[in-house]
Amino acid sequence: MHTMMLPATLELGPVTLRVADERLIRLFYRETLGYQLVPQADGCLAALPPGSAKPHFLFEITPEAPARPQRAPGLYHTAILLPTRTELARVLRHLVERRWPLLGASDHQVSEALYLTDPEGNGLEFYADRPPERWPRGTRESISMVTEPLDVRDLLRELDASPEPWQTMPVDARVGHVHLQVSGLDLAERFYVELLGFQVTQRSYPGALFVAAGDYHHHLGLNIWNSRRADPAPPGCRGLVRFAMVIPDRSAWSAALDRLERAGRPVERGLCGELGEGFRTRDYDDLELELWTPLEAD
Repeated sequence: MHTMMLPATLELGPVTLRVADERLIRLFYRETLGYQLVPQADGCLAALPPGSAKPHFLFEITPEAPARPQRAPGLYHTAILLPTRTELARVLRHLVERRWPLLGASDHQVSEALYLTDPEGNGLEFYADRPPERWPRGTRESISMVTEPLDVRDLLRELDASPEPWQTMPVDARVGHVHLQVSGLDLAERFYVELLGFQVTQRSYPGALFVAAGDYHHHLGLNIWNSRRADPAPPGCRGLVRFAMVIPDRSAWSAALDRLERAGRPVERGLCGELGEGFRTRDYDDLELELWTPLEAD
């Protein structure tokens, strides 16, 4: 592996969102999606699958927070990877029964996906991966994702042999990827590929760039569909506050930190918590992210 590449062991940590209506957020994430909601010492509200210690979301409750401008760089969606296709079918039936509107249902060949938003407009994707040996490969790109209509009837047939209703977020569900809207793909590639160390997996998708660590189809999606040349959002808006990555390989974590510092990106070192040791930085659209690595053994 090239020394500048992030390792395949990288995982995505929680996505922190600033929200205004705590009641609606609690109802949706607890009652509709089946998360356990746990207050944190810093005042945030964590959304975790019951039985898991790893939150998918952290909510900063700020009732007076203004809406984020629609064109501003920020979160396009957070994608939750479900452990099986059957769980995807289960959540589809559950959302239909609760009459929660879907924005789309797509077959990307690497995965099957459902799209929706939470009560404050934060984008969500629920998806199940196809086996990697079935992922389409391009001649000049490692992945060739497409967007085709999802065969909903075929998906729901998964429930014939397993008709149990959706009750809680599965304990082994996780944040599979984060999709951002950015002001420019060149700047995004400079930050996430040249500085952080992701690899480009697909650049032929119109208006978008997909990058990953290792051989995954993508850990980050980056698009300019609504946000090309847009200015950063004003401070304190609703929506994305930051997202986190965990890099178990400490040498790769240190190398990424060094590259960011040499490039003059803002770096706040020394963050500590259950995820370990970390730092915060910002990309060229002023979007904040955290990079964590486990604490060294004494």
